[in-house]
Amino acid sequence: MSSVPSELRYAKSHEWVKPAADGSVLVGITDYAQGSLGDITYVQLPKVGANLAAGQVFGVVESVKAASDLYAPVAGTVLEVNGALDSAPETVNGSPYESGWMLKLRPADPAAVARLLDATAYGQLLG
Repeated sequence: MSSVPSELRYAKSHEWVKPAADGSVLVGITDYAQGSLGDITYVQLPKVGANLAAGQVFGVVESVKAASDLYAPVAGTVLEVNGALDSAPETVNGSPYESGWMLKLRPADPAAVARLLDATAYGQLLG
């Protein structure tokens, strides 16, 4: 059974969003997503300053099994990327909701975060 923290919001494409007090959000992939991919060997992320549309591909995760696109759960501007994943992409496997975060975004529409799936709805999506 995959872990689905209740304080996060979720996209149907298996990205999570964690709102911060300053209005920014952290974005990563869910425990279900990293488990489905297997051992992650490479993470490609966008440049700081990139403007993303909701649903736009913002990067790629490669594993021993497959390569998978990453999708922006909300529109926004990239404030920061997790540079530690360059040398330790496997961090996403071991800590998908903490150390394995991928982006820090400034949402174009802060209300869009609330429109993402809550933990209950995401859990139902997983079955």
